[in-house]
Formats: sequence, structure tokens, C-alpha cells
Amino acid sequence: MYEIKVLFEDEHYFAIDKPSGLLVHPSPIERRAPNAIALIQEQLGFKAYTVHRLDRPTSGVLVFAKHSEAANRLNICFAERRIEKTYLCVCRGYTDEEGIVDHPLKEIIDKVADKKANPNKPPKDAVSYYKRLATVELPIPVSQHPTSRYSLVEVKPKTGRKHQIRRHLKHLFHPLVGDTKHGDGRHNTMFRDNFGLDRLLLMATELTFIHPYTEQVLTIKAPVTPWVDQLFTRFGWQGLYPAAEVSADMPASEAELH
Repeated sequence: MYEIKVLFEDEHYFAIDKPSGLLVHPSPIERRAPNAIALIQEQLGFKAYTVHRLDRPTSGVLVFAKHSEAANRLNICFAERRIEKTYLCVCRGYTDEEGIVDHPLKEIIDKVADKKANPNKPPKDAVSYYKRLATVELPIPVSQHPTSRYSLVEVKPKTGRKHQIRRHLKHLFHPLVGDTKHGDGRHNTMFRDNFGLDRLLLMATELTFIHPYTEQVLTIKAPVTPWVDQLFTRFGWQGLYPAAEVSADMPASEAELH
């Protein structure tokens, strides 16, 4: 059972730290799979209005509205790209120190949920800014290489296309570790066999926007999980990402008003 951890809450909005593997809303494909909307109703006791989404395997900051007017106001912010989103990921190889991926993406059509969608729509603009935070070379062979190299990367997507970060990093030939759809199965297997990896290493660590009601800048942060923290510490990456929760009495995240 997933436990809903609240990162921020006021009379209009609240944010949770979505676990990897949890659906945001009910799926016509997996009708019995847990989803955040239902768990919020069950555990917190109120209806959640969706304003944005995270892919099922992605963890981190997920914001909801408490009423329809609040949802409409924040939806406009997302539509006008006035939301700054920050993600943390691990990818194969050494990326450039920083860069911009300006690569249009075709809409991903689900055969069940999107039966009536037009599969021939032209690609939509998609832009992602990225910065390499650290690298590691592991003495573990993968394929014909005697060692394996990885990068810890911060990504700030400026658009919100489905699987955008995963597809953009693949476009750069640096697929994300743990990505079973767009990634490299050989490296996923190596991480699973050597480190017990059972998730995509993509985390929504920070979300910043101007609160539609208070007009203050709101920054909501979510830490990596203790398991990810241990893995990253093993790689020598400690201090480069939001710290994991260390005890039951410690807050799971930090929300700041400026």
C-alpha cells in the first residue's frame, strides 16, 4: 500500500510526493491498480483536482487543486509555461556539461485509452534544458565495455510532452537508467543485478510557480528516497540533490515561500 506524503497544503492547493510506480488517476488498462486520486480521497478525505501529471514510474512533486476554480487558475499557469519544473535523473554515459534539447516529439497514442486519437498528428515542439551534476565510472562490464559510465543530470523541461525527458535523453544517446520503454535493457539489467534497482531513476525534485491567489513565489521540493540516497552516496554524489528523509519525525520535503 502506498502512503500519501503531503509536501505542501493551503486552502487552494496541496502537493504530494508521488512514489514511483503509482498511477496519478484511474487507468482503463489497469482498473485495479492503485492511483493517487483514489488514495488521496481514502487517506486525506477530500477530492483532488488534477492540474498536471507525472509518468507512473516517475516519483516526486505532484500538485493538485482542492476546488475547480483553483484547478482552472493553475492549469492556465501550466498552459502558459509559467511553471518551472526540475527533475533529477541518471543516464547512460557522460553527457555534455549542459545543453538544450530542442527536438519535437510525436504524441504517444495509447491503443486502449486513446482509441479515437489521430495517430498522424505532426510532432509538437519540445524543449528541455539539462545540466550534468556528476559522473561515475563503475568497474562493472556491460556488453563489450570493461567498465560502465553514468551521469547524474538535472533537467528543466520547458514543455510538457509525454515521456519528454526520457525521450529527449534517448535522443542524445544517453537513455535513463531503469527506463524499460526508452532505455537500454543491458544497463537496466546491470543495475538490477548489482544494486537491486526496481524503478526508473527519474525524480521530480522541485516545482516553482507564482501562487494564483497569494501571488507569492512558491517552491515545493521533494527528496530522493532513502534507497536512491544510498545508491547516490555509493557513487560519491552526496550533497548534489535534495536529501532523503532520515526519520519518521522529519518532514518529507521542504516548501518555501518567497
